[in-house]
Amino acid sequence: MNTKETRAALQFDLGTFEGFNFRTQSAIDRILTADEIINWDHDRFGEAEFWPSGVCSGVALVFKEKTSVKAWELQELDRLLDELEGDSLENYVRIHVAQDRSSNDLASLSRNEIEDLNLHIYIGEHFIGLRKEAAYELYEVYYPEEFGVWKKSRCDGLFFEVDRFLAPPSFWTEELICGDVRVLVITPQ
Repeated sequence: MNTKETRAALQFDLGTFEGFNFRTQSAIDRILTADEIINWDHDRFGEAEFWPSGVCSGVALVFKEKTSVKAWELQELDRLLDELEGDSLENYVRIHVAQDRSSNDLASLSRNEIEDLNLHIYIGEHFIGLRKEAAYELYEVYYPEEFGVWKKSRCDGLFFEVDRFLAPPSFWTEELICGDVRVLVITPQ
């Protein structure tokens, strides 16, 4: 009887991983894909642990606090990305913040919980520009009347302090580096 091995597959490309094999007490001598991680047979190939190689900055962000990544975590990340309708950097950031805020593992997170966070995400090359863009945009969104008065004012001494506006208690901010881009995450308090 010829039995075909059923292999699990992920919907999204979650990058590559490095690993350590405890049976051979050595690093795995090749880079592995996320699909290879979820299909790793620990009985056949030996107990092993894996961590992101850094190729996919979103995956590295989601797992940055972990020393190793389990197959079920990759499957749950894949599920969440599917629920959020894509593997954009914004979705990885949203998942990262949701995990950080709730202290829950990926299996207990849902699309609704992530979407309820009311995050404003700005992606660019440097934090100074992102903070400025965010402050003006959020000033207009959350304080439209005051923004209108400020915008129409011809008073030379009236200026807008970006860092003061974004400071607590009004907003919670987090600055993240994902590969070669900067991400500013802001949540109204």
